[in-house]
Amino acid sequence: MGRGRVMAHAPPFDCTRTYFRLLLPSTSSVSILLIENTLHGIQLGLLLFLLAAGLTLVFGIMDMVNLAHGSLYMLGAFFAVTLIKVTDSFVLGALLAFGATLLFGILLERFVLRTLYARDHLDQVLATFGLILFFNKAVQVIWGPAGLSIALPPWLAQRIEILPGVPYPLYRLVITLVSLAVAGGLWFLIAQTRTGMLIRAGASNRRMVSALGVDVKKLFTIVFGLGAGLAGLAGVMYAPISTVFSGMGEEVLIQAFVVIVIGGIGSIRGAFVASIGLGLIDTLGRVFLVDICKLFMAASAASTVGPALASMLIYLIMAAVLVWRPTGLFGRS
Repeated sequence: MGRGRVMAHAPPFDCTRTYFRLLLPSTSSVSILLIENTLHGIQLGLLLFLLAAGLTLVFGIMDMVNLAHGSLYMLGAFFAVTLIKVTDSFVLGALLAFGATLLFGILLERFVLRTLYARDHLDQVLATFGLILFFNKAVQVIWGPAGLSIALPPWLAQRIEILPGVPYPLYRLVITLVSLAVAGGLWFLIAQTRTGMLIRAGASNRRMVSALGVDVKKLFTIVFGLGAGLAGLAGVMYAPISTVFSGMGEEVLIQAFVVIVIGGIGSIRGAFVASIGLGLIDTLGRVFLVDICKLFMAASAASTVGPALASMLIYLIMAAVLVWRPTGLFGRS
């Protein structure tokens, strides 16, 4: 026989690889989706940190369970709606809204919450839950029951290319950078200043700080005002990318409590680590869990199971952390 042509054999059909390609988007689109939602998760985590940092300081130092902390977040957003409209300046209105929430928090601590310090936690829970109802109704009376929105100025509404082929909203990037700057400033205040030293000492041993002659009432007012300002700032920054409505603070308050439970009560470092982690897990879980579930079940079932698992994920993580470390990741025994 003559020399015949050598025929190349076709590669065997890979059923598994083909099945995955049918279910999942292309590699490039997955990469872009992953980058965008990772940044979304970091941004959500930083906003949660602003809320949780004040909450953990108030609880850790003042031993005060303040369920109305989410209402300060809501009021910051509503103050922003009004003040941005009045000043006709987004930046000036946002700064004034932050200051207004901080001042409101100081007045709230001075005239309402100070009477609750000597009461037990159940009384504090009941009283601050009543404040939630009061603030929600007051917002409806003043601003109306319908949701409100804030229009971004054109220079903030654009998208910039953070990587080749990956555009990202400029305002979300600004939220991330501002939140990181505030987190850095908070670290400096807590770790490098005399006020921060007193705050850290108060978190460790409140009675000893009082015995050393420190004006504990003044310290409590500073801590609560700082926490209120941080919560208001989170509301101010989140308002333009969402709808501002009565009761918007309740859902985020639950997430903030999850953050401080995981991070450890009274720990700023724990609040930062837990908030970034939960922000990433929550955001990426909502995006990818449905596609992952489709690998193991029918598409109709995955569309139901995926979102349910995503909403449960942070609470499952909290339960696991509490089993492993009841005081949280950075909490004191």
